Amino acid sequence: MKLFSTLVLCFFINATALATEEYAREIPIESSVVTNHETVIKGERVIYSATAGTQPVWNTNGRPIATLFYTYYKRTDIENDENRPLLISFNGGPGSASVWMHIAYTGPQILKIDDEGYPIQPYGIEANPYSVLDVADIVFVNPVNTAYSRVLKDSEGNMPSQDMLQSQFFGVNADIAYLAEWINTFVTRNNRWRSPKFLIGESYGTTRVSGLAHELQNSQWMYLNGVILVSPTEIGITREGPVEAANRLPYFAATAWYHGQLDRELQNKNLLDLLSEVEVFTLDTYLPSLARSGSLSNDVRNSVALKVAKYSGLDVNDILNNNLDIDTQYFWKALLRDQGKTVGRLDSRYLGIDQNVAGTRPDYWAELTSWLHSFTPAINYYLQEELAYETDVKYNMFGPVHPWDRSNNNTGEQLKLAMAQNPYLKVLIQAGYYDGATNYFDAKYTMWQLNSSGEFSDRLFFEGYESGHMMYLRRADLSSANEHLRQFMINALANGEAAKYELVN
Repeated sequence: MKLFSTLVLCFFINATALATEEYAREIPIESSVVTNHETVIKGERVIYSATAGTQPVWNTNGRPIATLFYTYYKRTDIENDENRPLLISFNGGPGSASVWMHIAYTGPQILKIDDEGYPIQPYGIEANPYSVLDVADIVFVNPVNTAYSRVLKDSEGNMPSQDMLQSQFFGVNADIAYLAEWINTFVTRNNRWRSPKFLIGESYGTTRVSGLAHELQNSQWMYLNGVILVSPTEIGITREGPVEAANRLPYFAATAWYHGQLDRELQNKNLLDLLSEVEVFTLDTYLPSLARSGSLSNDVRNSVALKVAKYSGLDVNDILNNNLDIDTQYFWKALLRDQGKTVGRLDSRYLGIDQNVAGTRPDYWAELTSWLHSFTPAINYYLQEELAYETDVKYNMFGPVHPWDRSNNNTGEQLKLAMAQNPYLKVLIQAGYYDGATNYFDAKYTMWQLNSSGEFSDRLFFEGYESGHMMYLRRADLSSANEHLRQFMINALANGEAAKYELVN
């Protein structure tokens, strides 16, 4: 009887284990679903396929250690694609899925939102008449633990340790190394080696693609035609002390102007004319004053404070009490304090309401809560019902990737070296004037440092927009930003010209 009971128990345990394994919530290591679509872009009919799937990441022993979820849009009414660009797209975080640019910027389908980017119910998707799919095929890549991308168990069924995760995936340089390998595999599988290639990254994604430009050239022998930095982070080009503080002022001025907080003379100016004036003051007066700090005379200090207050919309006592250095958190809280509102971090056009009017920082980020309102239901609906990719794995808008190793971040220098090595390589920077997280003047500063020798002036381009971090959420900027991107890619094609430097007579 005891033997019978033991056998029954063993059968039950094994059956349960098999059932548990069969119904485990895991993403397939390899998968793909292809659907066919058509749309109209800039008045032209475009026929395309959409592939939603997963492709492995392998270790040096050839064992799969992770799988990345991607969406690949390929125009199918083109006879020869050897001259057709491939745009490889990343978002940031780190830990953010590719959802943002995918269904709001360059992809063929975008969110149903109002013309300024605010959510509308019922949530959904509509055709993007400005998508760059007319001139380039696009692959949206999700790094490990974002979207449906996941780390895999080892041969013994165990998940990697935290140290192993960081060394393989969760750090500036680990991230770049494995993604370069993944891109190589993707390009090979899809027969895109002859195609002109472009990387686009947003926010932390700009650190990623700056490093990838160098890594692809030097480890994968894959040369690019262009890199697009959308709302760039510092990409390893540090901005500290007086530079960091001074560079905020043009953004403060733009936000104060938008909310009508400047004096009549400044409010009546065109935004770009105002910013031009503030930029000159920032570089010629404000930055040197911050550098001199306590050595300033009282008269000079008061004069600078009055000017900073005038441009920022804050009270002069706020400026003086903070030793001329205004923290962004304080600005977001203080600018509209008398109206009981806060302004957004990533897009300062958005307003929030705090529990207490007093304080030095907002309770929450008004813009991010607004965006999650519309993006989360839309991407889940779109992938499952429109692109037919079905899974029980949760779509991570933001995934667990921390602690993130930020040491040895030389991505700006790596991008600079990649440009020097590759005469074809051009860089476009896109930034929103109301972005307080990665402000537009910091983006200009980064561009200047990339061009420290002055040799890249004809290969570096900057475009600004009257919106925030995700400037494409504003309908007018969705149109103009895609057009700037479209023309950048067209102009970056070699068209038979040799990749070489020549002496100037």
